[in-house]
Amino acid sequence: MHQWMSDSGLTPHLIVDGTASGVEVPVAHIREGRIVLNVSYGATRHLDIGDEWISFEARFSGVPRLLRFHTAAVRGIYAHETGEGLMFPEGEDNPPPTTPIDPLPNGPVPDRGVPPMTLSGSKRPSLKIVK
Repeated sequence: MHQWMSDSGLTPHLIVDGTASGVEVPVAHIREGRIVLNVSYGATRHLDIGDEWISFEARFSGVPRLLRFHTAAVRGIYAHETGEGLMFPEGEDNPPPTTPIDPLPNGPVPDRGVPPMTLSGSKRPSLKIVK
């Protein structure tokens, strides 16, 4: 979903359970137990969306922070512009983490989420009208 939204020029946002075990997000931004995170390529650095963990750097009030959480803590993903997306059920369908994440990553966070550059140097796809 994230890749499709990004390729479509939409801004993907994640809804994350801020009270789940292993969630490392700015506590001041948690509202009603959840935090909404802009996970677009322009708003993050070193975005790594893995099978079990999601990690990236983002700025909060101008201060860069490393955010990490288990995929089971994700409650939904939606496009900011349209509000369309997927919500995931809470409860036993989302098991707790089975493998812990290292407290401090060795070196930079892997960057699997960088979109390929087009010939024009733009990261966003574009359409051209041909007559």
